[in-house]
Amino acid sequence: MPAIIVVNHPRDWDFNLPSIPVVSARDYLTKEEYSDNTDLKVYNLCKSYKYQSLGYYVSLLATARNHKPVPDISTIQEMRTVAVVKIFTEELDDLIQKTLAKLSDNRFELSIYFGHNVEKRYDKLSASLYRLFQAPLLRAYFVKQKKWSVQKIIPITTGEIPEDHKPYVEDFARNYFTSKNESGKRRKKYRFDMAILVNPEEKEPPSGKAALQKFEQAAEDCGFHVDFITKEDYRFLSEYDALFIRETTNVNHHTYRFAQRAQAQGIVVIDDPVSILRCSNKVFLAELLRKENIPAPETKILHKENYAGLADQLRYPIVLKQPDSQFSQGVLKAANAAEYLEKTSTLLEKSDLIISQEFLSTDFDWRIGIFNGVPLFACKYFMASGHWQIMNWEKSDEKSRYGDSETFALEDVPKGIIKMALKSTRKFGKGLYGVDLKQAGNSYYLIEVNDNPNIDKGIEDKVAGDKLYQTIIQEILTRVEKEKSK
Repeated sequence: MPAIIVVNHPRDWDFNLPSIPVVSARDYLTKEEYSDNTDLKVYNLCKSYKYQSLGYYVSLLATARNHKPVPDISTIQEMRTVAVVKIFTEELDDLIQKTLAKLSDNRFELSIYFGHNVEKRYDKLSASLYRLFQAPLLRAYFVKQKKWSVQKIIPITTGEIPEDHKPYVEDFARNYFTSKNESGKRRKKYRFDMAILVNPEEKEPPSGKAALQKFEQAAEDCGFHVDFITKEDYRFLSEYDALFIRETTNVNHHTYRFAQRAQAQGIVVIDDPVSILRCSNKVFLAELLRKENIPAPETKILHKENYAGLADQLRYPIVLKQPDSQFSQGVLKAANAAEYLEKTSTLLEKSDLIISQEFLSTDFDWRIGIFNGVPLFACKYFMASGHWQIMNWEKSDEKSRYGDSETFALEDVPKGIIKMALKSTRKFGKGLYGVDLKQAGNSYYLIEVNDNPNIDKGIEDKVAGDKLYQTIIQEILTRVEKEKSK
């Protein structure tokens, strides 16, 4: 993808980078050679991004033209909102405190040039802030009360760069525009670019290496060039036409911000932020099941004012869940009222609301995979040996941590299971879901709906084989083609 730098006037650009054209904002906004170009990356370095300024319109029209603007409109809007800046930078708190610990003043300004600062000790913090707010030239303002916090982050112009910083900035810019990831060069045989977000350090990822290779092959067969990216690659997100998240998701997490940013930029993303938000919270699920009359174990929403009074009314054992619990973590079982009071009190220290659910003792859980409202696979996940869940986190040995699994052809699954799984996902969206249900005789009970379900070689693909990966990628391709045709 060819790239250009857009400034108010070329004389505003003080750096010698012959490899990338410098274009005036008015030329970019008005000339047909740019408006008719459908494959262009636009680095917007105008003097201002204020509403209805030239810089604002450069990013706005770049989005409308299906170009890739940096910064995009969502970044510009996010930087204006103090509350959003504070939320986005919360996860950097430890890094902020460590980096600024030795400063004697209570205020500090950090200039960030293409993800760097002129002093190496601030480089890691600069890179981390740049990954959150993708503007080439930034300035972050910090204040210290009891501890350091970000007051605001604003884009700056080349005219605001001190003279003694400019040699450094030119080096940063040259590396930025010539680095492998920023070159935007795509292999010509591929129509589109796909990023698959993974975490190499994750102990229980949604897909292991073998399955990821299957996704990669299926994507290449469909015309995608594939890059496996991590949270460190946030600033490169705009390079892609599709984002496939294969890292465990959560709302208070970078995976959610990746999904939000992708959706804001018109990048097809699986799973989308709405699906992550809804599936990540079991309070939402409990309310949905009640309103839709979907059979489920008896469920109550607990809080500090009601949990103690319910202790003698519940049938034990009972399951207690954090709203954002995943992979059997944050899920506890109470055998009696005393355990219930103790464990509920502990969980309520982390969340104002938690879930209690009737315990149904079964040898297995059904898992139905659904994408775009269509069933993909059906598995039975058996309970871990000597345990009441399919995964026993207390076991260090991977083989003993899991129960066995069995995969079925969809036509061999009880129709009631498939029907309930499909009904439960209609209110969640058109994403990729894993629906967990329990079977007691001829009765079925919905346990939860998960976004980003496990898909691993030899388990979920045991019946469908490569077709499972191809079906998922083909639907992503269909969505990309639809997005590009707008």
